[in-house]
Amino acid sequence: MVDADGVVEAVNDLAADTLPDEQPGAPLSTSWLAAAHVTRPGPVEGPVEGRVGERTFEAQPAPGPDGTTMWWLVDVTALRDAQRALRIEQRRTEFLGQTAQALTASLNVERSMETAAQLATTHLADAAVVVAPQSRNRLPAVFCVHGGEPVHALLAVDPEDLPGLAEAMQGYPPVPSRWIDPAAAPAWLLPEGMTEVGSIMVIPLPGHGVPAGALVLLGRAGRTAFTDDEVVAGLFAARCGAAMSAAWMYAQQASITETLMRDLLPPTLRRVGGVEFAGRYHAAREFDRVGGDFYDVHVVGDPGADQVESLTVLGDVCGKGLTAAVLTGKIRSTLHALLPMAHDHQQMLSLLNGALYDRDNTMFVTLVLVSAVRHGGGVRLRVTCAGHPAPLVVRAGGEVEAVGIDGHLIGVLPEVESTTAEVLLAPGETCLLYTDGITEARGGPLGDTMFDDERLHQALAHCAGMPADALAEHVHMRAAQWVGAGHHDDMALVAITAPPDRAGRIGKG
Repeated sequence: MVDADGVVEAVNDLAADTLPDEQPGAPLSTSWLAAAHVTRPGPVEGPVEGRVGERTFEAQPAPGPDGTTMWWLVDVTALRDAQRALRIEQRRTEFLGQTAQALTASLNVERSMETAAQLATTHLADAAVVVAPQSRNRLPAVFCVHGGEPVHALLAVDPEDLPGLAEAMQGYPPVPSRWIDPAAAPAWLLPEGMTEVGSIMVIPLPGHGVPAGALVLLGRAGRTAFTDDEVVAGLFAARCGAAMSAAWMYAQQASITETLMRDLLPPTLRRVGGVEFAGRYHAAREFDRVGGDFYDVHVVGDPGADQVESLTVLGDVCGKGLTAAVLTGKIRSTLHALLPMAHDHQQMLSLLNGALYDRDNTMFVTLVLVSAVRHGGGVRLRVTCAGHPAPLVVRAGGEVEAVGIDGHLIGVLPEVESTTAEVLLAPGETCLLYTDGITEARGGPLGDTMFDDERLHQALAHCAGMPADALAEHVHMRAAQWVGAGHHDDMALVAITAPPDRAGRIGKG
């Protein structure tokens, strides 16, 4: 109990044990309590808080009628410690949540390393170095100082130069974080602007079964070392390692996919042996690059011969997407191997059918083969179909004719039969090969009407005398416009055109 002048009037036994310096008749000596008492003349409201040794107390005032104040002391040390621990854990959780969100925003390896370095310098240390596994005897690294931008480097150094770095990057067996004597740090470790280093920690970055690298945290001289953050630093490193490992795996898979995809993509067509070729391809799904439709143009025999013959293949595999694309690759490879037999379409189709036929397999393919060679001023074609829509010939006068051939699907029956027709193209005339994705494309004003054969014939009737590329683009554009934003099957087409004569004339004359 303290009077209005700040003199202690009474101290109970518990208060005497807690505040042994407080004696009745003497001024209140506990500084934080005395300050609260002096600054609160009159009625006192609300508690104050202060330290007594290693303990934290809350003092609750109870004013008396004669100007005295009774201060009741409550030990809140455990409560405050728990609240402090909760705030620290909340900050850690928030930091790690932000870390996870930032690191998963990109599957780019370099960007993941940049993000890890920036987050580390923002929350954990004055500077950070993120080191990735060796690549061609170089260490990819990202340096960052607090408040600065990340800097990439490709280091021609030995990981053994920095104690603990080689072990951290081995991945197995796992090693703990390691404190390093700053005097043992090599010169290459210090980022620009970081001169005096007071503390260094090397932390492994665990990946998905393989090491993702290491994180090096650096603190300036005179700064309290980040021992309190060692636990969160380890959790942070685990998230960084997982993100970098996922980015590495994605990059590797993307590289493999790109390599495999390169052979599945439709080729760029050009003039072969004096014959014009042009193609267009549109996968059924916008995010797919390949599907079940395909085409190729091969040179048959000696490319330097006076008359160069070519073999055009256009096909449609049952199905869509990657599954169909895999079978497409197999078919294209097989046909390429059968090029020495290009003079005999029936034999090529029979051998391909033998390679694909399987009683338990429901996949099949339709094909059209066209051998082309210059003949006089025009082009002579040998055309064979295997269950595929017959090619269309656009004559010089605008007439559109279907080539009268048919044949069996490939891969369905033990034996296949097909017919071959010979077609002569005069200068400026074109033979169009196409898949049913063109004619069966649904759209139009009602949204569910097929483009069909009649509309294709009408579109081609306006293409007389067009170069191959212009004709292919015109047909593809008309079909795409018809579909609009609707769904469609894979679309593929190839135009084979006899160039105009030297005088630029088309037709026979």
